[in-house]
Amino acid sequence: MRTSARLCTLVATTAIGLMTVTAPAFAHVSVQPEGTAAKGGYATVNVKVPNERDDASTVKVEMSLPTEHPLSSVMPQPVPGWEIEVTKSPLDKPLAVHGRKITEAVSKVSWTATGKGIEPGYFQKFPLSVGRLPEDADQLVLKSVQTYSNKEVVRWIDVPEEGQEAEHPAPVLALSAADDDHGAAEPSREAAPTAAAQNSGTKKADAAGTDTTARWLGITGLLLGALGIAAALFTSRRRTGA
Repeated sequence: MRTSARLCTLVATTAIGLMTVTAPAFAHVSVQPEGTAAKGGYATVNVKVPNERDDASTVKVEMSLPTEHPLSSVMPQPVPGWEIEVTKSPLDKPLAVHGRKITEAVSKVSWTATGKGIEPGYFQKFPLSVGRLPEDADQLVLKSVQTYSNKEVVRWIDVPEEGQEAEHPAPVLALSAADDDHGAAEPSREAAPTAAAQNSGTKKADAAGTDTTARWLGITGLLLGALGIAAALFTSRRRTGA
């Protein structure tokens, strides 16, 4: 009986530990390209913001763009129910893009809700057209700040490290290898938004939980393994006692 109780305690402790370790990563601010984001080219990306609280709405999102890899063009798509502010900063070293000298670049984009914001159980996509993407980097780290209606502020600024799970990971845009078509022309400000961008908006958070599902499957596998070990030990002890 004592052995059985100890095994049950061990399994329960393992389960709680696994859930505690992986819980912070279930939902966080992320950035995903529509198609690919090739080095040296332009891309449309979606800033995905889930609401992690049950008693407050997300009312403001701020995303900083890296100054070490300034982008000559950052154009947000209008999002119903949100006011957008684009902040530019002077560059220490001007950029030469399509024969033009760029002396300042966008350093921050902010979205502020004019209505209810992102309510509990939902997420919101904020489309951005960005470029020219750097040719000497494999990714862009886009540190972000999420503000809730109860004045709580969550800073998604931890730079992810390989093999480690950050508590508040910063959104990362992975850049693919450059190709012959990555190029070239800067998108027109009058260009019509893509169908995917037109359809983006507030949706149920669990409708796009692919990463969450994968994590839960991994946890389930570890729990089943722990239960199997516990059962084997219990059976072995019973046989030995007999």
